[in-house]
Amino acid sequence: MPAAAKSTAALAAAAGAPPPTTHFPARLIQIRRQALMTQQALADAAGVHVNQIKRYEAGNAQPTLEALVGLARALHVSLDQLVFGETERGPSDDLRLQFEAVSHMADEDRRIVKALLEGMIVKYQTKEMVGNLSS
Repeated sequence: MPAAAKSTAALAAAAGAPPPTTHFPARLIQIRRQALMTQQALADAAGVHVNQIKRYEAGNAQPTLEALVGLARALHVSLDQLVFGETERGPSDDLRLQFEAVSHMADEDRRIVKALLEGMIVKYQTKEMVGNLSS
């Protein structure tokens, strides 16, 4: 898992956020219905059996990466839209404006802010690992 993904997962877990796949069945149903597709139509377009779509929507099965890519393509959405809810990705509201301000900075200043953030994330992860070892 890339460091950025580990950081995001670790921060979400520490904040008590649900894992990204917790609400996947409801999200799949919602996106499929918005696309005006039946389960059979989605299955055909995604290249999976309709019973798999039923299992995904019931929360009885998790799609493979290959199946997720097929579903996203068939539904004309990104994997992020399919897998993550609106509040599961990206900065919280209190940081969003700060990140927006950083995006307007000069390249060198953005690199410095990025390095500072990466350092803080590593520090946080280290404290979490040490805490987990002593528990």
